[in-house]
Amino acid sequence: MKLTKTLLTFGLALGSLSAFGWGQKGHDVTAYIAENNLTPTTLAKITELLDGKSIVYWANWLDNASHTPEYAYSKTWHYKNIDSGMEYEEAPLHPDGDIIRAIYAQIGILQNDESTKEEQQLAMKILVHLMGDVHQPMHMGHASDLGGNRWTVNYFGRDSNLHSVWDSSVPESAHKWTYTEWNNQINRATPEEKAEILANGTPELWGEETFDICKSVYALTPEGTKISYDYVSQWTPVVENQFLKGGLRLADLLNSIYDPDYNGQNKVVNK
Repeated sequence: MKLTKTLLTFGLALGSLSAFGWGQKGHDVTAYIAENNLTPTTLAKITELLDGKSIVYWANWLDNASHTPEYAYSKTWHYKNIDSGMEYEEAPLHPDGDIIRAIYAQIGILQNDESTKEEQQLAMKILVHLMGDVHQPMHMGHASDLGGNRWTVNYFGRDSNLHSVWDSSVPESAHKWTYTEWNNQINRATPEEKAEILANGTPELWGEETFDICKSVYALTPEGTKISYDYVSQWTPVVENQFLKGGLRLADLLNSIYDPDYNGQNKVVNK
């Protein structure tokens, strides 16, 4: 009986984590692509800030931290809800914050010379994670179905939901790679491709871009959809592109904060 209760509790905990994403692999990939595009100056400063640990080490930290009393305030920071029939700019602001405003807040802390090291460390951990989330299509999903968590589908014969499928199932079915192998295979953008990705240089534009993908995901995945190989094949290029965009934009942002000689695209400032 005790074992059954323990397994049930563990299962519920895993279910609650599905409200966040990407899955662990996606966040690691995004952070590692970013790390591989940092300038030496930026990398040295971030390594010092994080006491020798990398941004990959902290990439998934917020998913767990948001479930603790100390950081429960950040639960709504992982997403921006935009319901069906609503345009991106029409979405009401959540009173507890959303991913776009949270990204700006962390940028502001990192740019502020008066921020303490502890404040900057926390902001870095949060920002690295949110830069993955803002590129996950279901993090711009409907409030009515909790970003796809209540949008039931069948994944290779197993009952699931649309959010969970996009968090981990599709990426893991697409490629059985480690995060370093993901980086090696998709972090190959040409200078022209990088410039195009970085041209959309604000959190609002990133969110709106992801929202457009989210609308297509909903439209092409009706409730009850039986997802199989064709779906994975169709959406794998999108997953790859979103990982790459998240990593390159995170690197560009961090380089613009920490390296005075950096001549990149991103000039995001705190609002």
